[in-house]
Amino acid sequence: MIKITILKTIRFLPYLILALWLIMALVAPFIGEASNVVELNYMLMPPNSDAIFGTDELGRPVFERLLLGAQTSFYVAISVVVFSFIIGTTIGVYSGYMGGWIDGVVVKIIDVFLAFPGLLLAIALAAILGPGIENVIFALVTVGWVGYARLARAQTLSIKHREHIQAAKALGTTTPWILFKHVLPLILATLGVEATFGIA
Repeated sequence: MIKITILKTIRFLPYLILALWLIMALVAPFIGEASNVVELNYMLMPPNSDAIFGTDELGRPVFERLLLGAQTSFYVAISVVVFSFIIGTTIGVYSGYMGGWIDGVVVKIIDVFLAFPGLLLAIALAAILGPGIENVIFALVTVGWVGYARLARAQTLSIKHREHIQAAKALGTTTPWILFKHVLPLILATLGVEATFGIA
């Protein structure tokens, strides 16, 4: 009985961590510029009433810096996952459904991206683009869409011959509507799991 209770509690732990992360990101904008002010007289102080996590080597409060970091990481993670999800899913679903030379070209492009370590490729691209959060997001999306495209294509190939999809095609339903109405809902759950790992 105790083991079951522990397992149920652990099941909600990821949601609690995500909620805490979100709260920290939402609170960060209200901090202001105080966390960026250098106070050398207060460098490396232990936790106290003014700085509950103490201060860093420049005298800045660690807790406020942590909140700002949570905001930045949350913004980057959500942006990368959303854009990668949209681009990769669109390409993968269309490629898997259409087949033929379109699918062949997409598969070759995916193979080219997979031939290189994704993180190293993103770092190199970010270095070329220069500093900035937007450039980091662009670099990560450039390599991040591949996983969603590959998964969406595989899922589409496995369901595109089902009866209801073939019936819609026989009735003259347009390809975009078939993909949006009949294919995408069947693969969203799997893609959602991939997106969860992407945020993590």
